[in-house]
Order: sequence, then C-alpha cells, then structure tokens
Amino acid sequence: MLIEMTVANFRSFHEEQTFTLAKGKGGEMMDTNTFSTAAPNNIGLLRSAAIYGPNASGKSNLFLALQAMKRVVLESAINLQRGDKLPVTPFRLTPEARQSPSEFEVTFLVDGVRYQYGFTATTDRIHEEWLLAYPKGRSQRWFSRAWNPTEQHYDWDLGSNLTGEKQLWVKSTRDNSLFLSTAVQLNSEQLRPVFDWFQKTLRLANVGAWGPGFSASLCESSDKKKIMDFLHAADLHIDDILVETKPFDLDALPEDMPGSLRDVIAEDLKGKKVIDIKTVHKDSQGHDVTFDFSDESEGTQKLFSFAGPWIDSLTNGYVLFIDELHDNLHPSLVQFLVQLFHDNETNNNNAQLVFTTHETSILNQNVFRRDQIWFCEKDKSQSTMLYPLTDFSPRKGRENLEAAYLSGRYGALPFTRSLKQVG
Repeated sequence: MLIEMTVANFRSFHEEQTFTLAKGKGGEMMDTNTFSTAAPNNIGLLRSAAIYGPNASGKSNLFLALQAMKRVVLESAINLQRGDKLPVTPFRLTPEARQSPSEFEVTFLVDGVRYQYGFTATTDRIHEEWLLAYPKGRSQRWFSRAWNPTEQHYDWDLGSNLTGEKQLWVKSTRDNSLFLSTAVQLNSEQLRPVFDWFQKTLRLANVGAWGPGFSASLCESSDKKKIMDFLHAADLHIDDILVETKPFDLDALPEDMPGSLRDVIAEDLKGKKVIDIKTVHKDSQGHDVTFDFSDESEGTQKLFSFAGPWIDSLTNGYVLFIDELHDNLHPSLVQFLVQLFHDNETNNNNAQLVFTTHETSILNQNVFRRDQIWFCEKDKSQSTMLYPLTDFSPRKGRENLEAAYLSGRYGALPFTRSLKQVG
C-alpha cells in the first residue's frame, strides 16, 4: 500500500514535489473510495487518484520517477558493474541542478509495517540512502549512508534494530548500487519486504505496455471466467475467447517483408511458441462466428490486454500506476476501469490505482473524492509543480469540477495562441 512519494531534481521536477494517497478530511465515499489500515498505523488511504495536466506538463515524469527508482532498487546490485551509469536524469535547465543528485522517497505499508525509504543519486553514484521502519508505530532508523566528498567515503549509520551481516553488506555495496539491494542479495530477510514491495507490489505501465499475452494465458486457466466477466461488464459483445499455443510459422510473416528483417525475426522466434487468439461472436441466428483477434477494434484489443493485469492487480492488492489511461478508450470504459478499484467486491484487497489522463468526463464528485484529484503544470522556469484539488477548497458535492477545471480555475491547462501571434 502506497502512502506517499517525493521526487526532486528529476527530469522536469526541479524543486521537491510530494504526491500522497493519504485520505484527506472529507467524509464523502468513505466506504468505497477509501480504506483504513489496522493498528498500530491506523492510516486512512485512497484507493485511486487521477492526475490532470496539459501535454508536456510533467505528468509522465512522475511515472518515470517511480520507474527509475524501481529500476535502481531491482538492478543496481545485480545488473550494474562498477562504473556503470545509474538511470537518473536531473533537471537540466539550471547549471546547479545538472550537477546535483536526483532524490526519490516512498512511504508504504507491507504486512502492517510502515517503511520510509529513499535515496539520492547522480549517474555515477548513490549519494545518500536511508530507511526508517515503524514496526510498532514508532520510528526506527534501520540504516543511512551519506557520501562525504571531502573524505571520499561514505558515512554510515547502521541502527541497532537492523540485524544480520551488516559489515559484510557495507563492504559489498558499490558506489553505484544500493545498500538495500546488496543486503537482500546477500540474504537479509529483514530487508526483503522492502525490496519485494518494489519487485512485486509496485506495478508501472503505460497504455501500450501490455500485449494480450497475459490475458490470453488466464483464458487457458481457471481464471478464464474472470476475463469473460470483465469483458461482459465492459459491454464488449464477445461470447468466448479461444487461445491456441503453437510453434512459430515463418509463412505467417507478410510476403512483402524485407528478407533481412524476415531472417532476423525467424532466428529470434526459432523453436518458440506463439499464441493465436480468436474471439467468438453470435450471429443473428445464434451461431458462433470466429474472428481473428486483429479483426477487433483497437479499443477492444486494448481492453482485453488490460483485463489480465487489471484482475491480477485487484486480486493481489497491487499498487498500479498507469500513464495516459484514456488513450483509445471510451470515457465510459475509463470510468468502468476506475470504479473496479472503488468496488468493495472487486477490490477486497485494497489495491490502489494512480493514473494520468486528459479525460475530463470522469472529473466529477460522483466518481472521485476531492482529495483524489491532482494537477501538474509548469512554472516560469519550466519546472513541474504537482498539487491537489483540495488546495482550491471546492465545495463538497456542489462544485462542477470538470467545468471549473476547463474554465481555468485550477490551472494545469494548455495556454494556446493563434499562429499569427506566434509569428
């Protein structure tokens, strides 16, 4: 469960910006759009949040910040060699920022324990790293490290509550790797829940990231009914899904494909299995008619590809970040996908959804609480500012959020001019 994240000096984020899924003061939709954690935390959290803003405002960079953080956690200790570059990009429009570390921090819950973990980094090294845990509701600093440029070494603080081969982990941690990741690779069971949260619970994707393969695999198992229920609930008139796994057939490639490309694909797929997906519709006489998956509309293909990961996230209580959820989907389908996270029956494990969108038809108080709406826009220095709707104190149940946003009340709109003015 995600509580909060902070990013600074990363891509379009110059100054520190904080996004939170902690529930605000409003009492609306408490039973559907929020949930409360057990003692000793007793935190009210949101099940979803939507982020609005014009193109190039930095919405996607919040997504990319978490993606970069996850990548460093998962890969720095095992995939990077000494001297390899870390995947961080600072704000580039001031000389000072270009030379300074990017900063990332997340606060989250795993098995009733709250963790606050973060690090700062340039492409060359981790500059700082810290982990606080609250196993009994009180803060424990399990470890921290900070690069001392004068002495050219790290200053370490290993808390007494952190157990295990601490000195071995310190000696094994490279400049461009995280202590957290290194310790877990060297069998720290105490730190594993933090690592596993990034590896298993935090899910990040844009609308084009999912192909139909995962949903198709569920159709070959006992979960097929869940996929079909999902499609029927979304009002897609598909009566069945047929999935066949078969060897790759070179003859299936287009005849006009260049020979060199054909050879590369043939070599890559040699000996591998491919999935053939068919959809079944009823004709006017009630007979089954089979279609190739490619015959379906792009929206239908996308929604089918969503079905498996969406169901998987809801079933397992994942934290799901989606960039540009609206892309090629009807507004009603966007609302359908969001409402699955607000439904106690479909989301009984308190999965959380955060998404960026331009779809304003769902920007209303029948779908979201006021604390579930966020905005992104850039200031005069072209730095992204991230702020919640609650900063504007909209009237509960009365203010038309879509109309107010489109009229410019909340900012985060594109400022357009005529071509004559530009010239």
